[in-house]
Amino acid sequence: MHISTDIWIWIQALLTLAIFTFLYKDNPLFRMAEHLFVGLATGYGFVVVYKNAFYPNVWVPLFQEKQLIFIIPFVLGLMYLTSAFPKISYMIRWPMAVLLGIGSGLSIPLTIQTYIIEQSKSSILRPPYPNLIHWINALILFVGVISVLVYFYFSIPHDRPGVKQISKVGLFLLMLGFGASFGYTVMARFSLLVGRLDFLLNKWLGIRPF
Repeated sequence: MHISTDIWIWIQALLTLAIFTFLYKDNPLFRMAEHLFVGLATGYGFVVVYKNAFYPNVWVPLFQEKQLIFIIPFVLGLMYLTSAFPKISYMIRWPMAVLLGIGSGLSIPLTIQTYIIEQSKSSILRPPYPNLIHWINALILFVGVISVLVYFYFSIPHDRPGVKQISKVGLFLLMLGFGASFGYTVMARFSLLVGRLDFLLNKWLGIRPF
């Protein structure tokens, strides 16, 4: 056992323990660590945005290279700050409209291509397949897509023969997908916990349990 003498490791360890105190109940130590994290993240994010976005994309071309066309995005960006002033807060609608318009124009075709066309192509049976495994995978995918669509198709009653059974298959596959997604999320959170515990035991206290 060899306890670290690095002051930064001690700071990390104490802040980690302060966050863990929330497992007991809300307390000043947890709130201090939480506020410190939010403040540091906000300050770091501001510096990153300024260095990687504002300075090279706005300041340099507009004020150093004199490309006056960049006045338009600069002014639109300043309009976001008008939300702090009630008398002129209506001006924030203009940059938001531009942002939503451009964003929609760029994302809608991409979304249709990715989530509708490509997904539809992948769920259609397109034989021949090279082996039995590919046939089984394609059949499961096809049956899954059809059954889930039937489950969400409410124009016909689900108590009809055939429709009821198919919708139950769709419900089962939905629960299977949700369960797998939830399990993946839980495992990801546990990996973060294991990382913190490994830091406390290994780097801070010098204990190597494994």
